[in-house]
Amino acid sequence: MKRFWKDVTITAERGIALDGRPVRTPGRLALILPSPMLADAVAAEWRAVEGEIDPRAMPLTGLANTAIERVAPDPATFAAGLATWGESDMLCYRAESPEPLVERQTAAWDPLLDWARTRYDVHFAVTAGIMHQPQPPATLARLAEAVAARSPFELAPLSPIITITGTLVGALALIEGAVDAATLWTAAHVDEDWQAELWGRDPLALAAYEERRRDYNAAVRFLALL
Repeated sequence: MKRFWKDVTITAERGIALDGRPVRTPGRLALILPSPMLADAVAAEWRAVEGEIDPRAMPLTGLANTAIERVAPDPATFAAGLATWGESDMLCYRAESPEPLVERQTAAWDPLLDWARTRYDVHFAVTAGIMHQPQPPATLARLAEAVAARSPFELAPLSPIITITGTLVGALALIEGAVDAATLWTAAHVDEDWQAELWGRDPLALAAYEERRRDYNAAVRFLALL
């Protein structure tokens, strides 16, 4: 679809209007934002459109659509899906060697697990290698409760943050302000950065890395604007 509007405004209900007509989600639901800052940012995406609409250039609008259409109708089920990442959290699977990599993982990942242990009064089973290591049921239940307590507009950006980083614990630490976005990104890419230092990144891998970073940054920004 090409741009057909001249003016983008924010309604009294924090909706977005194009030449006075309300913007709706793909499923025809009202696009109403929960905060003035997020409404301003989403409106800015619509103002920036030139020619054809490119959804990739409008990540905040996309996350808002997700929150309204996919999450809000059944937040409990969506949250439960995210909570399953606690069963195989990246932070619990460590390299056996070489020692410098093991040390990097320990330095980056232990503080996040230590925070979660204190914050949620839980225990984690940490293992070396990639074989599945079950986590204590009480730990999984507590993490699931923490996810379920979040609103649809928090759950929507949490989804890409968790899937991109591979850590539910890290995502919870981020949303609770226990870790900043740059630190979590670095922690999530310890292994990949290690391999890149040894062998470099080919163009395809670099493009994928940069795309993940864009999606991650958009989700982090979305959370900050709530």
